[in-house]
Amino acid sequence: MIVKQSNIIMALACMLMLASCNNKERAALPIYGDKSHRIADFRFQDQDGNWITNNTFKDKIYVADFFFTTCPTICPIMSKNMLLVTEHFKGNPAVGIISHSIDPKHDSIPVLKKYAEKLGADTSLWHFVNGTAKDVYALAEKSYFSAAAAEEEAPGGYIHSGGFVLVDQNRQIRGIYDGTVVDSVKKLIQDMDFLLEKHK
Repeated sequence: MIVKQSNIIMALACMLMLASCNNKERAALPIYGDKSHRIADFRFQDQDGNWITNNTFKDKIYVADFFFTTCPTICPIMSKNMLLVTEHFKGNPAVGIISHSIDPKHDSIPVLKKYAEKLGADTSLWHFVNGTAKDVYALAEKSYFSAAAAEEEAPGGYIHSGGFVLVDQNRQIRGIYDGTVVDSVKKLIQDMDFLLEKHK
C-alpha cells in the first residue's frame, strides 16, 4: 500500500513538473525579429471595397498570409485550413485575418469577393485584400518575413510562402506556421488562445 501511494505521489509530482515546463514554454512565445520590429503601416481594399489598415486590427491579434485566386498548388489547401481558424474564433471581436493577394492585376475586388463567397469565408473576420504588387511584396518581405513575387516559371506565375503569420496587439510577429499542415494550424489556434488569455 505504501509503495502504491509512493508511486502515485511520484506520478503526480512528474505531472506537476511537466505542467510547469509547459507553462514556462507557453509564457516564452517568441517575438520574431528584434524587439523594435513592427508590421509596417498598410492600406489595402478588401473584397467588399472597404479600406483595411493597421487600425482595422487595433487591439486585436491577427493572422496574415499571401495567396492568389488562380493558384494551382498550395493556396486552396491554405484557404481550407484557414477556415479552421475562422470556425474556432467565430464571433470573437479580438481576432482578425488578412489574406493578401499577390496577383493584383487579376485579383480585383469582385474576383476576391467571388473567391470569398465560394470558400464560405466569414468576411466579418477574414479580409481578402488587393494592393499594388510593389506594396504587397515589400510588406511580405520586410514586415512578415514571407516570400511573395512574380515568377514566370512557377506554377501559376507566382511564388509565395505558405506560412500563416501570427501578429499580436503590438504589431509584433509571435509565430509563423505552415498553412498547408493541419497540425501546424492547430498549434496556431492554441497560440492565439494563449495570446488572448494573456491580454485579458
